[in-house]
Amino acid sequence: MLANSPMGVSETTAYHWRWAALSVLLVAEAMNLLDATIVQVAAPVIHAHLPGPAADLQWFSAAYTLPFAVALMLGGRLGDMFGRKRVFHIGIGGFVVASLACALAPSASFLIAARMIQGGAAALIIPQTYGLIRAMFDGNERARALGSIGPVMGLAAVLGPVLGGVLTHADVFGTSWRAVFLVNVPLGLAVLAAVPLLREDRATRRPGFDVGGTLLAAGAMGLLIYPVIQSSAFGWTPQLFGLLVTGGVLGLGFWFHQRWIAQRVSFASGLLDPRLIADRVFSAALVCVLLVFAVITGLTFVIELQLQISLRADVLTGGLSVVPWSLASGITSWVAGTRLVPRYGPGIMRTGLLILAFGLALACGIDAVWPAGVFPWPLLLALCICGVGSSTFTLPFFTLAFGRTDAETAGSASGLLNSVQELGSTLGIAALGAAYFAAPVGWSASTALGLALALVIIAMPAASAMLKAGREPLPIEALPLVRGRVRSAYEH
Repeated sequence: MLANSPMGVSETTAYHWRWAALSVLLVAEAMNLLDATIVQVAAPVIHAHLPGPAADLQWFSAAYTLPFAVALMLGGRLGDMFGRKRVFHIGIGGFVVASLACALAPSASFLIAARMIQGGAAALIIPQTYGLIRAMFDGNERARALGSIGPVMGLAAVLGPVLGGVLTHADVFGTSWRAVFLVNVPLGLAVLAAVPLLREDRATRRPGFDVGGTLLAAGAMGLLIYPVIQSSAFGWTPQLFGLLVTGGVLGLGFWFHQRWIAQRVSFASGLLDPRLIADRVFSAALVCVLLVFAVITGLTFVIELQLQISLRADVLTGGLSVVPWSLASGITSWVAGTRLVPRYGPGIMRTGLLILAFGLALACGIDAVWPAGVFPWPLLLALCICGVGSSTFTLPFFTLAFGRTDAETAGSASGLLNSVQELGSTLGIAALGAAYFAAPVGWSASTALGLALALVIIAMPAASAMLKAGREPLPIEALPLVRGRVRSAYEH
């Protein structure tokens, strides 16, 4: 019997207990991804029922992803300090309550506030998953358990847009868009009831709590995203420019604060481990993940705006229209993992970006020449190509990004990369949405798609830098970002 199995039960019972507990964690993971994608499809309908400025359409999604990005690393640290099962339990409870508040929202501002709480609760849930799996499983079972996350997340990505369209269109008991939030309540309650199946787990050495770094990171991200979204409704005013500059200053302050903690206290005490930035592979990976996930998330948002607002398509059509992207992405992920990466290595990242760029260029051209008011059927093919490109990039990207982390930096690397990924998603909704609303009539989608294409092109040199640096040894002497401590950490 494994040491982490319940005492006094047979091995067969313990086996079933562990896999039942894993299903709890997988449902929680799927809920997070569903809630990010399902709302993008329903956003135009929500805006029609809860009137407000155009920027509200972006805030319905960004109000969730922004707190999630800010609090993700903090959520992992809280699990290390107070126990991952306990923090997971609190996060699920908060997520259920916030989901119910979203479903009952009487106004757009109330919904946006509830979405922020929901995103913060999700940031308590997700970082605990890997730690709890490691606590419950050993050996080959652990590998199988961790390997089950990918397919479940892929299925959630496919079902999210469809479920959002179906639930909103069905208008069950007159709930309309509110059903996309109500679906979280029974799922969340089922997870809460099954939490006792999980085993408590925490870090062997209690880490520090970086209050200053958390406040600086939250302020920087918020002040960088807020002006971009608000410009959709009010244009670029001096006040918004001032907030943007202030956000940049706070971002620099966060970086210097993390360096100071690493030098004067310890690497483990800050939110960010400067040793990661010292590695050119990982620093280039942060640029890539920011830009590419801005495109991936922002593209779905723009397609829904174009179909449901400009072309007056219903929400079900909007949800089904992004299924080709999701299906192509899921199939390509499997092919890349089993065939392409083993044969050609991480170099297919660049091929993925080229395919994604071609798909975006095709979508932009289709929108520019297609007759106004007619559903652009060829757009589905362009979305398929984008799905193939994004997945061809993503799988080798994450493999290469984490390839040179060790036991001491793996947790910090995962938290940082996931936070930047969520920040990229928020940035994509903000920037591509602002481009859509600012463009002349008839050119909204083309302008936003053109910006997405530009972001992919900008990401290409960063991907090449990752590949080049990945073939080189760690350049300790050339990268003294944190004098002494960085060199010592790498040498030992």
